[in-house]
Amino acid sequence: MTELQDHRLPELIADGSITSYAETVFGHLRRADQRRWAAAYVLGLLTTPGRKSVKRLAAQLHAGPTAAQSLHQFANASPWEWNPARYELLRLAERRTRVRAWTVGVAVLPKRGSHSCGVHQRFERATGRTVNCQMGIGLFLSSDTDHIPVDWRLRLPKEWDEDEELRARTRIPDTVRHCSPTEHVLNLVDSLTPHTGREPVPVVADTSHHPTSGAHLATELTARGRHSVIAVPHGLRVVPEGQRVLTPGAPDGILTAGRLLQLLSPKGAVSAAVDFRHGAPRVDRLVSALVRLPGRRGVSPGVYRVFARRRPGSPGVGRVWLTSLVNPRLHDLLPLVQAHSGTVGALADLTENYGLRDFEGRSFPGWHHHMTLASAAYAYRRLVAPDPAEQWPQRRIA
Repeated sequence: MTELQDHRLPELIADGSITSYAETVFGHLRRADQRRWAAAYVLGLLTTPGRKSVKRLAAQLHAGPTAAQSLHQFANASPWEWNPARYELLRLAERRTRVRAWTVGVAVLPKRGSHSCGVHQRFERATGRTVNCQMGIGLFLSSDTDHIPVDWRLRLPKEWDEDEELRARTRIPDTVRHCSPTEHVLNLVDSLTPHTGREPVPVVADTSHHPTSGAHLATELTARGRHSVIAVPHGLRVVPEGQRVLTPGAPDGILTAGRLLQLLSPKGAVSAAVDFRHGAPRVDRLVSALVRLPGRRGVSPGVYRVFARRRPGSPGVGRVWLTSLVNPRLHDLLPLVQAHSGTVGALADLTENYGLRDFEGRSFPGWHHHMTLASAAYAYRRLVAPDPAEQWPQRRIA
């Protein structure tokens, strides 16, 4: 790998906190020049306006004619492990924030062509269009104010399991195969749990567009001793617990979650005051019910709660949530719901301002390297920078 000229390095990473930060997060990299490139890449992501291609990062850093090639090589070709850096981000977030939940975010990253690892066509409900993209599933550590990405999985379409030439070209390990989003989430939880230094917190996810994923994810997390708060479709099948809800067409006691909550509203509604960071507190009307989850072998042994906001002036309910937290007061669950919204906002910020969608390489390791570096830049700005709103001067490195 080409090294930055020594006389450029002190000015390139003159901010001591960036240097120290990179030495901590990327301290597992054996070579000092790799750690310096990590610092340079993070600094480039933090200071380069607009699209964050390696050419633009190099131009922003004014680090010499070969810098773009070297940054590309560091991110896309250099064989460094990304997991140790992600574990450092996990520990950093736990030290600097009061983590309330582990939240799941989905990044849809538009791509041109068909040769980048994991690229496929996907219908986006939000836009009503089919996009050529990669799909990343991230796990975030969420507090009341921050949502820090600490680990990622790249979802491979099924057809990528069989195309050995394409797998070899993009350097996908033999052990990496097509998985459902639920399997990816469980893998993220399983891989990070041994590295946390805190008591387990609930896992928050959105499966509202997948008919059965929410129930499967909830029961698997329960089996692991983890609580969960999961957005589910209104059509999720449930069995009311401890109460009989009479409705035509449901002789076996199975109802959809949306129908059950609608039948209980408004008599089952509960008021809850919610504090939002921006704006005055708002009073919501909530409705909830204890349920079990029907399956192939009967109903689940565990009891869950489904809850939703009641729509003003309407008998219907809003987004339905399924949780294993059956004892807390309803309003204690709402900050966990808000954690999901915060993660959606963090993903938008990562995409627009930290280059999440700007990786130009095609390889599987390169994708993970870039996602790790973008996450590190985001965590630095949110948790480490003396002034989170600071802007580095646009200076030439001479």
